[in-house]
Amino acid sequence: MPLDSMEFRILLKRLLVGLILVLVPLTVFGFYVALQGDNYVRRMNGEHFRSITRISAEYTSEFIAGMVRDVGAIANSPDLVQAVTSANRQYDRLDEGAIRSKQDAVEKKWTTSEADDLAKSILTSDLARMLRRDLELNPRLLRVSVADMTGAIVAATDKPSHYFQTEREYWQGLDSEGQRAIYLTAVRYDEKNRLNYITVTYPVLQEGSGRFIGAVTALADLSPLFTQLSQQQIARTEHLFLVRDDGTVILAPGVTPSMKIKSEEYAAIRDALGTLRGRSTGYIYATLPHGGANLIGFADTGLREAYPNLRWIVLASQEEREALGPVRSMVGFALLMMIFALLILTLLGAYVFLHRQQRLEDIETPPEDKLPPVAA
Repeated sequence: MPLDSMEFRILLKRLLVGLILVLVPLTVFGFYVALQGDNYVRRMNGEHFRSITRISAEYTSEFIAGMVRDVGAIANSPDLVQAVTSANRQYDRLDEGAIRSKQDAVEKKWTTSEADDLAKSILTSDLARMLRRDLELNPRLLRVSVADMTGAIVAATDKPSHYFQTEREYWQGLDSEGQRAIYLTAVRYDEKNRLNYITVTYPVLQEGSGRFIGAVTALADLSPLFTQLSQQQIARTEHLFLVRDDGTVILAPGVTPSMKIKSEEYAAIRDALGTLRGRSTGYIYATLPHGGANLIGFADTGLREAYPNLRWIVLASQEEREALGPVRSMVGFALLMMIFALLILTLLGAYVFLHRQQRLEDIETPPEDKLPPVAA
């Protein structure tokens, strides 16, 4: 059948109409489905990150609470309370000035050989042996010391750097008026042992009256917590961070708290943390200062109210192109197919239209002067 025949043109026209009725709705629907898939994957990945950070935040909170309970169990031990009560009896007939003078005298010679006998008695007492047994049973505790109501050391597992504790940060964090106060320091790093730790100070209260009579101070190892959080990396560009509420990184790949590095991810989610809707959503897609688009999940550990030095937030971050790569490829393919189908339809439509004009010109009536003569 010739390409310029009437039958071919009619067939081509019908084919064009059929393709328009089939391909256009099909490609548009396919593109719509791909876009919906993209939105769905964005939401599912975001909820996944929210779940990861919330679970990690809960684990972090429970880890800290567990350490506080461990120190609290030591502080509430009847033998320890009795030993501290006995140590406080030496101050019954002394005024505050006399107590301070006595302790200042001991503090001055604490690092010399003159205090060796006193240090030995502190480290070898029955209470000190009990503290060492507690350390053997709980490897998360590195050192433990017990002080009386004036801050003087009563017993310890290791010789403290100071005999008189009242000038120490953790002691000043206690409520000296006898209220049940527990004080935790910020994260510190032990260069010698290469350990991150915090200091937990738990008040010792008199049985019955609840009066403040001393305190237990323990150095708690954070390595188990940091190790567990570091193992949460799932994808190549996905990482879990632990940051303070000022953006300082506490835990991240290749980062230690002593570096005081600020988190770009925290800067991106700061505004979301300040709203109820942002906190309930738990994730955002944001472009970081270095130019990369990232999916960022976040969750507050909830420690700040009880322990102001532990205003920690858990972040999870992954490059958006990796998180959404497969579905973005599907969307791109759907868009390419739609463009290709529309291009084919356009070319086919142009061909039909041009040949339709040509057919009309072929059947146009010729002028009268060119008509053949009519026979008489």
